[in-house]
Amino acid sequence: METGLYHAYVDILKEELIPAMGCTEPIAVAYAAAIAAKTLGALPEDVDICVSGNIIKNVKSVIVPNTGGLKGLNAAAAAGIAAGDPDRELQVISAVTPEQTKEIAKFLDTAHFTVRRSESGLVFDIEITVSAGGHWASCRIAGFHTNVISIKKDGAVLLEKEYCEAGGERKTDRSLLTVEKIVEFADALDAADVKETLGRQIEYNMAIAEEGMKGSYGANIGKTLVAAYGSSVWVRAKAMAAAGSDARMNGCELPVVINSGSGNQGITASVPVIVYARELGVSEDMLLRALAVSNLVTIHLKTGIGSLSAYCGSTSAGCGAGAGITYMYGGRYNEIAHTVVNAVAINSGMICDGAKASCAAKIASAVEAGLLGMQMYMHGNEFYGGDGIVTKGVENTINNVGKLARDGMSQTDKEIINIMIEK
Repeated sequence: METGLYHAYVDILKEELIPAMGCTEPIAVAYAAAIAAKTLGALPEDVDICVSGNIIKNVKSVIVPNTGGLKGLNAAAAAGIAAGDPDRELQVISAVTPEQTKEIAKFLDTAHFTVRRSESGLVFDIEITVSAGGHWASCRIAGFHTNVISIKKDGAVLLEKEYCEAGGERKTDRSLLTVEKIVEFADALDAADVKETLGRQIEYNMAIAEEGMKGSYGANIGKTLVAAYGSSVWVRAKAMAAAGSDARMNGCELPVVINSGSGNQGITASVPVIVYARELGVSEDMLLRALAVSNLVTIHLKTGIGSLSAYCGSTSAGCGAGAGITYMYGGRYNEIAHTVVNAVAINSGMICDGAKASCAAKIASAVEAGLLGMQMYMHGNEFYGGDGIVTKGVENTINNVGKLARDGMSQTDKEIINIMIEK
C-alpha cells in the first residue's frame, strides 16, 4: 500500500477513536458550558443554551453521567459548569465527585436557564452563554463535538475561527477511504501503529458491554436477547453490543471509545468483532486488523451521511462490524464488499430519534443486518444492483446511502425533531 495513504488511514483511526464518557451530544454541551464558565471566571447566575435541533434531539432523553440520573440540556450544561474540567474535552465530567454531583443539582435549582433553538442552519451547533455580576462569556462548538470555533468574554473575542463544513484542521481527508483500500490497509497493517488506539477500544468498550450484561440499565436489551435466544456467538455479538448501549444510555459512568463522534457507533463497530474473535480464537494481530476494517468501513459510510441526521448511525456501524467479522473468516475485498451491500440493503432507513434506551435495540438490529449480510454471501446469496437503493459497485451503493440519509431524510429529521419538541 502506498505509504502516504497508509499513514492517512492510521491518522483517521487515531482521530476518530477517542475516549468519551456518556452520550457525546450532552457531553459536548457540558464541554462548551465548562469552557464558558471557566472564561467567565465566576459561578454563573444565568445560562443561555442555544443549540441546533439535532442537539435537542440527542440530549433530551439520555441520562447525563455523574449527575444522579438527570436528563436534558439544562443538566448537561449544569454538569459542565458546576463540576466540569474543560481540559478533559469529551471526558469533561468524568472526574466528578459525589460532592460535586450535589453541587450540580444545587446549581440547577439556583441558576436561571434559557434554552433556544439555533437559527444558524447547522446540523451540529452548540453555543453556551453564561453571565454573572454584569459580566458574560460564551463558547460555541460547531460541526463536531470538540470543534470550538468561538470563545468570547464581555465582547472581547478570545478565539474565533471560521466554521468549516469539512470539520476542521484535525480531520484527515475521509474521501481517501474506499472499501478496497481499507482491506488493503488491513492486510498491510503493522499492529504497532494502531495497538494503543484499538487496544483502548477493546478495553473500554468491552468493559461497558460487560457492565451492561451484569447490571440493570434501561430496557436491558442485551440481557433480554440472551434470555430469549440463548448464548450462541451470533446472539452474544448482538447482545454484548446492545448491553454496552443499555449501560451508556442510562447513566453508566464508564468511558467508551467512540467512532464518528458516537459512543454507540464505537460500541457497535467493535464489540461484535471482539466477541467473534474470542469465539474463533484468532490472534491479537488478526483482531486488530479486523477492528481496523470495521472501524474504517463505519467511518467511510458515515462520511457521506454526516455526524447527525435522521439516519440511525448504528446502521453504518453494523455494516462495519459485519465487514470486520468477514475479514476474520478469511474474506477480503469481494466478500467484504458484498457483506456491506447486503447489510445496507437490509437495514437502511432505520431512523434516529435521539439518544435513549431504545438505541440498544437498534444496535442489535444493525449487528443482525451485518451478520446476515455476511452469511448471505457465505451461502451464495446477495442483493443485486437495481434492488432498491443497491446499485452495481459497493462505492456506488455507499454513495446512494449518503444521498438517502443526508438529502432524502432531511425533512424526516425535521419532523422527528418537531415531534420530540412538541412532546
